[in-house]
Amino acid sequence: MTTVGIIAEYNPLHNGHVHHFTESKRLSGAESSIVIMSGPFTQRGEPAVVGKYARTEMALRMGADLVIELPVAYAVQPAEWFAFGAVSLLEATGVVDSLCFGSEAGALEHLLTLAGYLAEESSELQAELRRRLALGESFPAAYSAAAALAWSGIEDSTGDLLRQPNNSLGLHYLIALRRISSNIQPLTVPRTGAGFHDPLQPGSSIASATAIRKLLQDGGGGAPASYMPDYSVHILEGELAAGRGPVSMESFCTPMRHLLSTHTAAELRTLHDMNEGLENRLLRVMPQLEQFSISGLLDALKSKRYTRTRLQRTLLHALLNHSKSELSPSILAQGPGYIRVLGFRESGRALLKRMKKSATLPIIMRPALSSHPQLERDLQASAAYAGAFRDPLRSDLYRDYLEPPVRV
Repeated sequence: MTTVGIIAEYNPLHNGHVHHFTESKRLSGAESSIVIMSGPFTQRGEPAVVGKYARTEMALRMGADLVIELPVAYAVQPAEWFAFGAVSLLEATGVVDSLCFGSEAGALEHLLTLAGYLAEESSELQAELRRRLALGESFPAAYSAAAALAWSGIEDSTGDLLRQPNNSLGLHYLIALRRISSNIQPLTVPRTGAGFHDPLQPGSSIASATAIRKLLQDGGGGAPASYMPDYSVHILEGELAAGRGPVSMESFCTPMRHLLSTHTAAELRTLHDMNEGLENRLLRVMPQLEQFSISGLLDALKSKRYTRTRLQRTLLHALLNHSKSELSPSILAQGPGYIRVLGFRESGRALLKRMKKSATLPIIMRPALSSHPQLERDLQASAAYAGAFRDPLRSDLYRDYLEPPVRV
């Protein structure tokens, strides 16, 4: 049995995701599929619009055989560590033959060549990266420009390639595969329809997850139904009716204000990603806000160096009390410490049976029976996320302890 791996957030699962999933199965010829999915918080430093169990069910209804959670230690990180954590989990299952990701490039040749070069992190690349960061550029912009300049001869094409979000993330998947010496075969599906920041297109059945989330946050009601499969709409509507969404950064306004009002600069400095004096900038800005909101705080903080995404991740790490020491590069480089199963179809039982023999990490079905520092942070993140629900119940706050994986 061959298996294709997919790395996703499904925030929420829409028709573009269905296209990618279908094409992944077709291109790989795989008989089964494993999805590595972010939990309650996502790579851009935002809470998922609905919880991980609802999104797991969406993935299983689509046809995924097994859904595994990407630990929050990797889920809320820049592309390099997000990709490394997810690819390491696919490798650790011992059953994945291929990894298929979406890209604007739609072809692997250029990405593979660039990944081979960047995986070595040459001294020229590092020097140019440091120079650009010292000039105040954001890390994504500095990295793209440094990579283009360091790899002489194709500066323009490389820069254009890396400025496209799916290409950039896909490149980091390829780099991660090289760094762990994986035999997993990479594949890519051309991204179709709306881009990440594109507005809704009349008459189209494809919209970006960003546009769909905006519809939900703006009270768009059933409007997203045009861009989502029926089962995804049904699950989403059930979550909204139960008061378990839509969750946004503003849902955490009260605890965030409390946190920033009760911590000194020295205390904030111990938190992950709180670097370069950002803690001082935060505390200077807070009293200047006429009315506190996370959106207003981000607008006041963002600059050429501090992108909104970077700031969102930093605030989430603060909210979740992630320290520098526990998420240091040396710790993250060790990879995830377990395989946490969020859900599976009946067809996924065969995968789980194989994984019991092939997996290089423990497989966790019931977190209450396991222990690991990363897992503790996952459980805390789930409880913190559920605290944003309209009327959170014990079963919401501690679902990880109380219920088995989702089954379809």
